[in-house]
Amino acid sequence: MLIEMNVANFRSLNGTQTFSLVKGSGDELAVSNSFKVTSVNELELLRSAAIYGPNASGKSNFLRALQTMKHVVLESATSRQRGDRLPVTPFRLSPETRQAPSEFEVTFLVEGVRYQYGFSATPEQIHEEWLLAYPKGRAQRWFTRVWMAEQNRFEWELGNNLTGEKQLWQKSTRDNALFLSTAVQLNSEQLQPVFDWFKSKLRLANVGGWGPLFSAKLCESEEKSKVMDFLNAADINIDDIMIETRPFDLNELPDEMPESLRNMIAGEMKGEKIREIKTIHKDSEGNSVIFDFDDESDGTQKLFSFAGPWIDSLENGHVLFIDELHDNLHPRLVRFLVELFHNPKINSKNAQLVFTTHETSILNQEVFRRDQVWFCEKDATQASKLYPLTDFSPRKGRENLELAYLSGRYGALPFVKNIRLAF
Repeated sequence: MLIEMNVANFRSLNGTQTFSLVKGSGDELAVSNSFKVTSVNELELLRSAAIYGPNASGKSNFLRALQTMKHVVLESATSRQRGDRLPVTPFRLSPETRQAPSEFEVTFLVEGVRYQYGFSATPEQIHEEWLLAYPKGRAQRWFTRVWMAEQNRFEWELGNNLTGEKQLWQKSTRDNALFLSTAVQLNSEQLQPVFDWFKSKLRLANVGGWGPLFSAKLCESEEKSKVMDFLNAADINIDDIMIETRPFDLNELPDEMPESLRNMIAGEMKGEKIREIKTIHKDSEGNSVIFDFDDESDGTQKLFSFAGPWIDSLENGHVLFIDELHDNLHPRLVRFLVELFHNPKINSKNAQLVFTTHETSILNQEVFRRDQVWFCEKDATQASKLYPLTDFSPRKGRENLELAYLSGRYGALPFVKNIRLAF
């Protein structure tokens, strides 16, 4: 479960931007749109949040920051070598930030324990890293490391509450790798839940969502009925899904492909199956007609691709981030997808959904609490600012949020100028 995220000096995000899924004081839609955390006194979290803003406002960069953080956690100790660059990009429109580290921090819950983990980094190396845990409600600083530029070394603090081969993990941590990742690679059981939250619980998708492979695999198992229920509930008129498989054939690759690339693909695809998705519709006489998946509309393909991750997230309590959820989807389908997370019977594991969108038909107090809506826009320095609707104190149950947003009350709208075209 995600509680809060902070990011600073990453792409268009300059100063520290804070995003929170902590429930505010209002009692509207409390049962459907929020839930209580039994392991943490008085903590209530939101099941979803929507982020609005014009194109190029920085919404995608906010999600990309979390994607980058996950990437560094999962790969810094295993896929990178000493001297490899880290995938961080600072805010480049200020001389003070171009060479400064980017900073990432998340606060989240795993098995009832709250963790606060973060790091700062330049492309060359990690500059700081820290982890606080709250196993008994009070903060325990498990470790910190800070780069001391003048001494050309890290200053370490490994807390007494962190157990295991701490000195070995410290010595094994490269400048461009995370201590968390290194320690887990070297069998730290205590830090494994933190690493696994990034690996297994945090799910992110760019514009267009996922490919259809995950949903296709579900259709080869007992979960197929859930995929069909998902599609039928969304009024997608498909009678059945059929998955055809065949071995991967290296001869299908283009002849002009470089030999080194062919060999790499051959190694990765060895023993793998190629899955072809077929959809089945009924004709006017009730006979089955088979279509290739590519014959379906973009919206149908996207919704099928969403089915697997949506079902998996709701069943396992994942934290799901989606960029431009509305893309190729009817407004009612967007609402359908969001309200699955707002249904306590379906979302019994308290999965969370965070998404960016331009779809304003769902921007109303029947769908969202006021603390579930966020905005993103750029200031005069071209830096992105993330801020919640609650900054404007909209009236509970009375204010038309869509109309107020589109009229400019909350900002985060494109400023369209007159244009003169010469042909």
